[in-house]
Amino acid sequence: MKTDKTKKVLIALDYDATSKKVAEEGYSLVQSMNAETILLHVISELPVYYSDSNYNHEFKVDMLEDLNKTSQAFLDKAKKHLGDENIQTVVIEGEIADTILKTAKKMDVDIIVMGSHSRKWLETILLGSQAEDILTNSPIPVLIVPVKKKED
Repeated sequence: MKTDKTKKVLIALDYDATSKKVAEEGYSLVQSMNAETILLHVISELPVYYSDSNYNHEFKVDMLEDLNKTSQAFLDKAKKHLGDENIQTVVIEGEIADTILKTAKKMDVDIIVMGSHSRKWLETILLGSQAEDILTNSPIPVLIVPVKKKED
């Protein structure tokens, strides 16, 4: 007899002001699927940005620890906003698109939800954004939530 596995939705969030909308849209999908929710934030690899020899190792480690704490607090706030204590949160360091895809595969998710932050989101996707990398390389369905920044 075949047993149905619980569906899982991975919602990738960044620090953009529009992440609240992405979380809400993703969570709405989760509820319609009666699925588990995973909120993910990827910290870009620090050595790329702080490879100058003037930065010592302790500084890099402290900065990474601070980023991890801040990122976890950010995801905890999103979890509280969604009002579901069963939401799993994950903070990982790495290249954004690759890390999202690897995490989705490792956690055996059924769909990835993420936002596109351009005023012209399709244009951004076609020009090589993180969303395009994920759409191009994902064997898992991807839901892109188009979010617009407010006009100045």
